[in-house]
Amino acid sequence: MINLRMMSTALLWNSQDELLMMKRSLTRKLSPGLWAAIGGHLEPQELNHPRNACIREVWEETGIEHDEIHGLRMQYVLLRLNGLEIRQQFFYIGTTDVNPRIVTCEGDLHWIPRDLVLERPLPYIFRCLLEHYFTVGLTPYPWVGTAGMHPETGEPTIHWNPLLDPLQT
Repeated sequence: MINLRMMSTALLWNSQDELLMMKRSLTRKLSPGLWAAIGGHLEPQELNHPRNACIREVWEETGIEHDEIHGLRMQYVLLRLNGLEIRQQFFYIGTTDVNPRIVTCEGDLHWIPRDLVLERPLPYIFRCLLEHYFTVGLTPYPWVGTAGMHPETGEPTIHWNPLLDPLQT
């Protein structure tokens, strides 16, 4: 039986072009000790509203209020099969100049300059997303990434496609 895990994540930038990142605690089940964005699982009442989950997770992990985040919009949807679990993750991008107000047991929060972000140890999927984002930037449409294997090399890869309505002209 295949299960579904849905998550929502925020890439929050400040006016100094720094990304708010969490160095995950070594006690965390997912990605211990790695650097990640702010986010977490959708609650049952949020299944049709991943943006609400994103805002809730930002508040829970940083103390930053929803009205202190500007331009928050969905830019990526990632799909990945992990054993018998399909993971679907929504990534939102926004800005804030508010510093985190709380300390969390999930990890330590830091503002990381854009040019140093990829030097951190990152989960593979998150690294691929950031590399894509640093290449294409913000677009007027979101991107869908499906994780899989490269057909020729057998190496892990993410296939990116813009999420566009085929009926729009």
